[in-house]
Parts: sequence; structure tokens; C-alpha cells
Amino acid sequence: MKKNLYALLPLAFLLGACTQVEPAFKDIGTRSAPCVDGGPDEVAQAFYTLRIAQPQGKPTAAQLGQYRPYLSERLFQVLTADRKAQAKLGALPPGDIFSSKADGPSAAEVHSASHILNTDAKNIPLRVDLSRVQSGGGQTVHWQDEVLMIREGTCWAIDDVRYLGTLSAHPAGTLRQTLEER
Repeated sequence: MKKNLYALLPLAFLLGACTQVEPAFKDIGTRSAPCVDGGPDEVAQAFYTLRIAQPQGKPTAAQLGQYRPYLSERLFQVLTADRKAQAKLGALPPGDIFSSKADGPSAAEVHSASHILNTDAKNIPLRVDLSRVQSGGGQTVHWQDEVLMIREGTCWAIDDVRYLGTLSAHPAGTLRQTLEER
């Protein structure tokens, strides 16, 4: 009887080794800037909460400094260091660059990322329900945009905004495309 148990022991170890899961991306990069704790949906919601509390319109240098923990390294560099992108940003009509409506949102609700099965994902697009109460009439305008969240090191950050609202104030489909030289 003991001999049978000893014969099964290596088989049990072999079976246990077959069921271990290795992450798809072992090295997910690094991040030199501070970041916000939480999953992609929590970070995006915290960004929009902060953004709504700020004066709407094109972000100032001080606002971009506040947004730094929420933005990816690449997006932050485009917004602060790329001279061509800064010139294009300055030439855009006044308005919110982080949403498809020039007035910007007065409320935002980021869809949950809990239904995403791949926990090793490096990027996740999330829909955002945005709304703004119009001044004067009190009517509420609703629209959706999408934020592309990427993982940098152990942090999630916004890498792009896809403008999905009808009659968008921006000439291109995403924030990055809007800032590209055409």
C-alpha cells in the first residue's frame, strides 16, 4: 500500500506543475512618475472626478501637473514636451480636450472593468458615460467617450481618449490624433 502511495507522489507533483499559470506579460514596464492606486476603472473615475472639479477648457500647465499621476508617460510627454502637439493644442478652439463636447462634462461614470477576463492585459478601453446640465434651459446632455487605460509598471494610466460623442468639437477621433501634425 505504501509503495502505491510513493508511486503516486511524483504524479501528483507533475499534475500540480501543469496547473500553474504564468502571466502573459512578465515585464509590464516601469513608471517614473507617481501614480494612483486602483484598477483601470477606479483610476479613470478618479481622473474624471478631478477633471470635473477643475475649470473646464484646455488644461493649464498647473492642471497638467495635477493630472500627471493619471496620465501615461507618453500622453503626458505629448501634452507638455512635444512642441508640435503644444502648437496644435493652442490652435484648437477653446474647450475640453478630454471629452468630445467643448463644454466638458459636469458628471462622469466610468463603466466597470470587472467583466474583463484577461487580468494580464496591458491596455483596456473603458466606456465613460458623460453628461452636462446646460446653463439656462437646465436640460441635460448625455454622451459617451472611451478612455484607453494602459498598465505602466504596477499602475494604470490614461493613454488616450476616443471621442464618441456626436458633433464632436475635435477634428479627429482621438486626443492623440487631434494633437498629431497633419
